[in-house]
Amino acid sequence: MSPARCLRSLPAPDRRTRPAAAVALALLLGAVVALPVAAVDPDPTATPSPTPTPSPTWPAMGWPTAATTLGTSTTFYGRGWGHGVGLNQYGARGRALAGQTAEQILAAYYRGAKPATVSPTRNVRVLVLAGYNAVKSAPLVIHGHKTEWKIDGTGKTFPPDGVLKLYRSTSTVDGVATTTWRLRVYATDGGTLLHSAVVSGSVVVRPTSIWTRLQVDSRPSSYDTYRGLLKVKLGKRSAAVINHVELDLYLRGVVPVEMSPDWPAEALRAQAAAARSYAVRRLHPGVGSYDVYDDTRSQVYRGVEAERSATSSIIRRYPGQVIAVDGSIVNAFFFATGGGSTENNEYVFVSSSGAVGSAVPYLRGIPDRRPDGKAWDAGAPRWSWATSSLSRAQLSTMFKGDSRTNVGDLTKLDLTRRGVSGRLYRVTLYGTAGSKTVSADVFRSVYNARRPAGMLALLSNLFDTKPLAGS
Repeated sequence: MSPARCLRSLPAPDRRTRPAAAVALALLLGAVVALPVAAVDPDPTATPSPTPTPSPTWPAMGWPTAATTLGTSTTFYGRGWGHGVGLNQYGARGRALAGQTAEQILAAYYRGAKPATVSPTRNVRVLVLAGYNAVKSAPLVIHGHKTEWKIDGTGKTFPPDGVLKLYRSTSTVDGVATTTWRLRVYATDGGTLLHSAVVSGSVVVRPTSIWTRLQVDSRPSSYDTYRGLLKVKLGKRSAAVINHVELDLYLRGVVPVEMSPDWPAEALRAQAAAARSYAVRRLHPGVGSYDVYDDTRSQVYRGVEAERSATSSIIRRYPGQVIAVDGSIVNAFFFATGGGSTENNEYVFVSSSGAVGSAVPYLRGIPDRRPDGKAWDAGAPRWSWATSSLSRAQLSTMFKGDSRTNVGDLTKLDLTRRGVSGRLYRVTLYGTAGSKTVSADVFRSVYNARRPAGMLALLSNLFDTKPLAGS
């Protein structure tokens, strides 16, 4: 979620994970086989069946049936954190603590899903640095650590802790600008020049063993060291760095960021299978220069520094494990907290005007509750929340600031368009200048971006202007 990091730090995985924009439309609207996916080999191991229990029912929430007239001040009351589709991370934790297996957890959140396997060594291309303005005074810097390392095309190996620097210069002749990229490699002392060249197109920095670690010093983050190789794409104005890494090694830098490694093993195993499935759905070798982002546009990947023994052990123990429905790998969305329910995909991934999408049969919302009615994720810190109270004048100013929601002085909100869980998918704003209809995501993003400093945010689309019923 968000999350981003989003916003958060371990141990609590409170944030939302969102799909990459480049593939969002096909993925979000249910094109299950629209993207290249790995061949799936059914797992020959028998899958435990969930213990039969009474089916939870949707709690009566008393949602509004007509537009809400705003008073002098408004507080929004809500539940959950994240988009609400697929695996509820805090729900998985609650289920695992109650003894459910990863297979049972995944079957609850992805209807009809069964274990399957793919090659754990498939290549994943992760964009770890983009748009870097590498000039001589601030070059792009990469270190090789632990072992010797090499650069394709040089015929040389370079020492541990040696450093690569790349920078561009631009010259203009007869009005035509030409960019030249220069590569320099220095010894461990940082001053002894080992290699110098003019390069173009791309530079591949490659490990010499499984122990090699490559550090992208130019990343604005302390999470900057990776397994696998680095491919530096050189453009006219900037450079990008893509980490090529095996699928299960990639997961080592994802799972402990998306879920606390201190959580129950079965929850972590479910998260690993979901994250692996999510990644495989986005692999498109030979097309473009990368498959996934390293942030919440895909799922968060922090490389070697993020790895933890508990999650790495689980990933090694269940290599290549994914989930599939009818032979196709599941587009395994996940999020932090459901607030007692999950949602159908078509009511979450909607157009900017709130037009409902196409249903994906395995991404069905459920009342995510125990047989006694208590929510599986009731222990989450953002299970229930409320925004700050804002005056109608403040709300009007906020929504006037965006052309999509500017209706003059705000008078009413139509909060009746909701999915099966009660999450809003469409909001209509009424004001002195007319009315406008937007998706709940647009409404929430404008609210969060323009709220007064220090005021609390809307954390999900499961909200209303009065406290929510049920527990």
